[in-house]
Amino acid sequence: MSRQTAHTDLQSKIGLESHVSDWFPLTQEMINSFADATLDHQWIHVDVERAGRESPFGAPVAHGYFTLSLIPHLTGQVEPDRPPYPGVTLSVNYGLNRVRFPHPLAADSRIRARTELQSVAEVKGNGLQLVNKVTIEIEGVDKPACVAETVSRLYFTE
Repeated sequence: MSRQTAHTDLQSKIGLESHVSDWFPLTQEMINSFADATLDHQWIHVDVERAGRESPFGAPVAHGYFTLSLIPHLTGQVEPDRPPYPGVTLSVNYGLNRVRFPHPLAADSRIRARTELQSVAEVKGNGLQLVNKVTIEIEGVDKPACVAETVSRLYFTE
């Protein structure tokens, strides 16, 4: 598929929900691993007993940046054998326009992502720039854990 064909197709999907992930279990072990990788061992994330006693949330919570870092996985952007469009040779994270964490994400919760395409534009190098609103929902909780406006680029062979 050419970049132009993908561009036309994506234009017709602006404002529509384009992806809903499966529910994903977020474990305390994953939070601990993220703390190790980022050297952020604040007790509210990694000390289960203290967080249960002293935290206003009653349990350890995931780092906001950990929640944010799960977006590529939850939205299916990191599946090398399944590009979003035929002809895409490279998909890159270009940045974020806006990020909020409306509700804490407790350890051992289940989350999923909902994605809505906001805009698509052509970029140099035979690419397209997509802006998506990604909402990370917590099972059984009204407020989302994260709402982010992501910017990504797709590059095509032709």
